[in-house]
Amino acid sequence: MSTPRLPRVSSLRALKHRDFAFLWGGAALSNIGTWMEVLALGVYVTKVTGRAEWTGGVAALTFLPAIVLSPLGGALGDRFDRRRAIGVGALIQMVLAGTLAALAFSGQLTVRWVAILSFLNGCAVTLFTPAFSAMIAVSVPKEDLHSALSLNSAQNNLGRICGPALGALVIAHADVAWALLLNALSFGAVLLSLTQVRATAAGKSADFGGLWAGIVQGIKVARADEGLTLALGGTLAIAVCIAPFTALAPVLAIQVFQLDAGATSVLVTAQGVGSLLAALSAGTLADRLGRGRLLEVTVLLIGPMAAAYWLSPSLPYAAVAVLGLGALYMLSLTGLATLCQARVGSELQARIASLSAMLLFVGFTLGVWLQGALADRLGIRLVTAGAALGFFVFAVLLRAFRSRGFAAFEV
Repeated sequence: MSTPRLPRVSSLRALKHRDFAFLWGGAALSNIGTWMEVLALGVYVTKVTGRAEWTGGVAALTFLPAIVLSPLGGALGDRFDRRRAIGVGALIQMVLAGTLAALAFSGQLTVRWVAILSFLNGCAVTLFTPAFSAMIAVSVPKEDLHSALSLNSAQNNLGRICGPALGALVIAHADVAWALLLNALSFGAVLLSLTQVRATAAGKSADFGGLWAGIVQGIKVARADEGLTLALGGTLAIAVCIAPFTALAPVLAIQVFQLDAGATSVLVTAQGVGSLLAALSAGTLADRLGRGRLLEVTVLLIGPMAAAYWLSPSLPYAAVAVLGLGALYMLSLTGLATLCQARVGSELQARIASLSAMLLFVGFTLGVWLQGALADRLGIRLVTAGAALGFFVFAVLLRAFRSRGFAAFEV
C-alpha cells in the first residue's frame, strides 16, 4: 500500500488528516464571529468611555480567569473526553454571546454588562481551550505537529481578517447588536464539526488520580524540563510587553489618528493578514531553518517591529508595521507552543497547553491593563513602544547568556 503524498506546501500537510480538517474548519468559522464581537465591543467601549484604560481593562477581563482556572482546564482536558468538553464550552460561549446581543437589541447594553459577560466568557475559554489544544495535537502525527499548530493559528487569524471587516460593515450599516448576534450563531460551526470527529481522536487520557494531583504533576514536569521553562518564560514576556497591541488598536485608531471603527478594522485586519501569511509559510520556514532557529529569529525581531508600529506617523504606516508584527507574533507564539507540545506525551499535552495559556493570559491581562492605564497618563506611544523595546533588551540578554538560544532546544 503506497504512502499518501503530502501537499506540496509543507505548511498545509496537517489538513490531510480528517479529524484535524474538521476541527480546523469549525474553529475557523467560529473565529470569524469572535473577531466581529471583539471589534464591536472594542469600538463600543472606546466610544462610550473615551479612555484607553477602560478599553484595555474590559479586554483584559476575558483573560483574567486564566490566572486561577488554566491549570484546572488543563487537568480536565487530560482527564475527560475532549470532544464533549469542547462542545460544552461552545454551548456556554453561544449563550453568553446571545445574551450580549439580546442586551444590545433591547437597548440595555452597558459597559458593566460587557465587563461581566467578558469575564464569564473568559472563564469558559480558559476551562475548555486546553482540551481543544490537546485534541489538535493528537489529531496529527508528531511530524505534522508544527503544521497543525501553525494552521490552527492561521484559522484564528483568518477570523481576524474577515471578522473585523465584516464587523465594521455590519456596524456601519446596521448596529453593534447584529455583530454580536452573528457571533452567537457562529458557535454552531464548532458543534457541527465535532459531530464529524472520530472518537479515537478525542478519547480520554489515562487516569492520573485527582485533579489537584494532575495539576501538580504538570507543573513539576514543566519545572524539570529546561526547554519547557524557557518556552513558558518567553510566552509570559511576549504576553506582557507585546501582546497588548491586539487589544489597544481602537486607541491608536480613534484617539491617536482621530479616525473611526473603519480604521480600527484596517489595523486588526492587517495584523490578521500578516499572521495568516506567516502561518501558511511557517512549516516551510521551520523545515529550512529549524524550529529552534526560526523561533530565535522571530523573538529577536518582534520587539523592534512592535515599537515601529506604535510610533507610526499615520494609518498607512501603522497598517504595514502591524502586518509585520502580526507575522512575528504568530511565529513566536506558535514556535513556543510547538516546543511545549512536542516535549511531552499526549497524556500531558492539555496540562502543558494550559500552563502556556495561563502565562499568556496572565501576562496579557497585566500588560494590557498596565499599558492602558499608563497610556492615559504618559501617552500611548511612549508606553507601548517602551514596553516593546524592553522586550527586545530581554531577548538580546537571553541570546547573550544562552549561547545557542532557542536553537539549543530544537525538537
